[in-house]
Amino acid sequence: MFSGKSEWHGEFFVKLIKNAYFNRAKSIFLQFKSMEHELNEREREILRYVICRFIESAAPVASRYISKHHYLELSAATIRNVLSDLEEMGYIHHPHTSAGSIPTDKGYRYFVDWLMEIQNLSSHEKGNIKKQLVLVSEANELLKEAARLLGSISHQLSVVSSLHLSAGILERIELVSIASHRILVVLEVKSGIIKTITMEISVEISLPSLLQLNQYLNERLCGLTLQTIRDSFAERVKDYDSDTSGLLNTFIRSADRIFDDSKEREKLHIGGTQSLLEQPEYGEPDNIRTIIELINDETVLSNVIESAEIMGSGKGVALAIGEEHKNAKLKNYSIILKTYKVGEVYGTIGILGPKRMNYAKVIPLVNYVAHEVSTSLS
Repeated sequence: MFSGKSEWHGEFFVKLIKNAYFNRAKSIFLQFKSMEHELNEREREILRYVICRFIESAAPVASRYISKHHYLELSAATIRNVLSDLEEMGYIHHPHTSAGSIPTDKGYRYFVDWLMEIQNLSSHEKGNIKKQLVLVSEANELLKEAARLLGSISHQLSVVSSLHLSAGILERIELVSIASHRILVVLEVKSGIIKTITMEISVEISLPSLLQLNQYLNERLCGLTLQTIRDSFAERVKDYDSDTSGLLNTFIRSADRIFDDSKEREKLHIGGTQSLLEQPEYGEPDNIRTIIELINDETVLSNVIESAEIMGSGKGVALAIGEEHKNAKLKNYSIILKTYKVGEVYGTIGILGPKRMNYAKVIPLVNYVAHEVSTSLS
């Protein structure tokens, strides 16, 4: 009655159903594993209180203090039991036997992902930020002002990177003779970003030859990203047969420098240095030494921003806390980053500070400043 084909279909659908159940079970298992432990309401409330209080005071939080000040009408003994459970699960720990509790990296992560209530900026705060950024028209000055504002408002170390131009699309290239053996190369990237490079040439080149090469390069390169041009420049200009002066060969040898943006990426604008000593954590020699090293070596800080294994916070920013950093020197710090964009090109805005930073306030601040910088540059 049933054909072989129907039997094959039946076996196929049985396997499909089994696989569907297996995949669903696997998904549930992975979700359960990733959450590790679903805290009950009492545990969540006490963990939230410990972290908020520690962020505010920088002092370990004792069970007796919680029982006196928390709105939950729980005895000190009950609170001690809850704290003991939270410590056993790795959300808090005691710096000393007789001291109160402080959050662990895991506790901060749980707080940011599940417990934190974002403190949105007021209209007055937003207006002040916008007013300060509107006053600046030049791109680098705008980024410098953004770093100053972030540092001033957050009382943390702020970092704003220059635009990464490698993904930008070239709209126009212009060669300008500025001396007998020197030309200025002007690259205009889509969205109005300008990059200039001065090139030394070995021979004097006539204006007609310069204009002819200028036209050729525009025809061959416009519409491509700077990274594509850099990686394939020699191949794209190999059929140019009017290079009597050798200028094109100079371009080929200098393509990495002309179309590369690594130097721009290393340019950082740093703010908030005047507020460092306001944080108790910077009273420890190792912590202040690390921050000073980062400030004095922008390449190191740039590498930290670009290579950090950042975990999403679910609040519109990227965030790494303590041991989540690849760089062991940052184990006592958190970093909050947000990308700002101008067309296809982008840069990064961020805050680097102690793990005990006010995430609920800093996250929306970084978000808003990044949005305003994108708007102003666009």
